[in-house]
Amino acid sequence: MVGCALLVMLAIAPLDAQDAVSAPNAANVRLTEVADGFSRPLYLTHAGDGSGRLFVLEQGGRIWILQDGQRLDTPFLDLTALVSTDANSFGYTERGLLGLAFAPDYATSGIFYVNYTDRSGDSVVARYRVTADANVADSASAEILLTVDQPYANHNGGHLAFGPDGYLYIGFGDGGSQGDPQGNGQRLDTPLGKILRIDVSGETGYTVPADNPFVGTPDAMPEIWAFGLRNPWRFAFDRATGDLYIGDVGGSAWEEINFQPADSAGGENYGWSLFEASQARTAAGNAGLVMPIAEYPHSEGISVTGGYVYRGERIPDLQGIYLYGDFGFGTVWAAWRDAAGAWGSAVYIANSGQVISSFGEDEAGELYIVNYSGLVMRLDPAA
Repeated sequence: MVGCALLVMLAIAPLDAQDAVSAPNAANVRLTEVADGFSRPLYLTHAGDGSGRLFVLEQGGRIWILQDGQRLDTPFLDLTALVSTDANSFGYTERGLLGLAFAPDYATSGIFYVNYTDRSGDSVVARYRVTADANVADSASAEILLTVDQPYANHNGGHLAFGPDGYLYIGFGDGGSQGDPQGNGQRLDTPLGKILRIDVSGETGYTVPADNPFVGTPDAMPEIWAFGLRNPWRFAFDRATGDLYIGDVGGSAWEEINFQPADSAGGENYGWSLFEASQARTAAGNAGLVMPIAEYPHSEGISVTGGYVYRGERIPDLQGIYLYGDFGFGTVWAAWRDAAGAWGSAVYIANSGQVISSFGEDEAGELYIVNYSGLVMRLDPAA
């Protein structure tokens, strides 16, 4: 297979002295094939339960378990009857089963969450539980927490992740079409173009954390945590620092990575649709906006896929480095901060040869690349 022999060379350009504190050293990293044969896989994650299992999400509605490198015969959960399978004339869709997150106490509660586009084309966030069989979820346990009307077929977002505060963060795109025709990115009365933050620790439903930034703001959704996003395709918390990294898919010209420090009180405005990355689209100016920490033009990629800060042990040269990539070009980049907290210039790592629909992280902090064509790859040391 293509991934078995692929060797990715981390060719690091010369760096300033201050950057050298935490920039990756020149090293070789091999992509090792872990599994193949998935249908449009979009995400990989773990349950945090000590089992070492990996869960692979397919766009069509199934979640599969990889255990000891082998895919189990029966899906963990099959939502194909609920999930939209509509595609355009090219056979492509941004709808489907898009997000999966396991509760921080999953080992005891057996609770997890999914984000999918339903047969009406709207986004659904639902809670599920596992059965007595640890490898099979209870499809009848569904509790719908949120339903969001989607005005267009694209920019559904769909990612889910628990923060270090124990709250569930939910990403939604701006609702689709081109150029944000409804102005959703800058509106506070809609979940579209936002990251939401909710408390799902109760037995049913959810509550809004009292310290969410727009609690008490007239005409604003109190669930909103951050706004000004076009289509946040994968965001992740650094498991060591709690910092949040967001890959936001660009419009006509630029892709971007946004950042929120762990001590943020929320409320960041990342600029869309006033800005695309750091490029102004209007004459409004950037006062009060948070500019990206990294960006690249469409001559270098067409759709950013947010990744993770590497916190594994197998590749010491990558420790503390944020890795992200491009869906269309297969490019992988690295971003980092030096000891003074300043961002170094993003470094081109290599062309992975993969259609990067997602990065993934296992319980040990090792990183994976999910190929939309069906492969799961792991980043390994070359020697």
